[in-house]
Amino acid sequence: MDTTKSAATRALVLETALAMFRSRGYAKTTMRAIAAEAGVSLGSAYYYFESKDQLVLELYRESVAEQHAGATAALDGATGLPDRLKAAIHAGLDALGPYHPFGGAFIASALPPQSSVNPFGEASRQARAEATAIFEDVVQGTKIPQFLRAQLPELLWLAYMGIVLFWVYDRSENQRRTRILVDGAAPLIGRLVSLSRLPVVKPLVEEALALKARVQA
Repeated sequence: MDTTKSAATRALVLETALAMFRSRGYAKTTMRAIAAEAGVSLGSAYYYFESKDQLVLELYRESVAEQHAGATAALDGATGLPDRLKAAIHAGLDALGPYHPFGGAFIASALPPQSSVNPFGEASRQARAEATAIFEDVVQGTKIPQFLRAQLPELLWLAYMGIVLFWVYDRSENQRRTRILVDGAAPLIGRLVSLSRLPVVKPLVEEALALKARVQA
């Protein structure tokens, strides 16, 4: 198969699907309709994407890549954990922005543990690692207690996932409430991280990290 033509066809199917998700909604868009709109056979559409879930997973990967690019630019010159965290999260919301109208359908698709687009599942491992790497960039160059530094990027990614869930159900204009949440939560997280080095707080944080490790084992 001509690899250039194959890549172009795959990109066309994905672009068509995302456009139809935006115009028709996720539930009303079928693989057959995507193939017809893209001008390819149904078999070709299924060759590149086994299901709509696979298209959602590709959207997740693309949004992570776009977030990474946006965050990299925004982090240049940003100092301190709160400002760097805000820059990374806002970049993620910017990347997801066009897909807000059908965010609820995506969440419904991703929630089942066996779903191929579950952000905590095996199929999402690479995208999850790339997303966590964004928060590794956030942590770089900031004053983080050494005992917390290795685990903080994943914890920040988990916090970001919670914000994305809030964003999905945010019906305020341009998801204004979510932006307010980010701008308010980032300084709080920064202060909590600073407090974690205090002798009275550090043992509690270490215990929480140990519990997290046992749960994930």
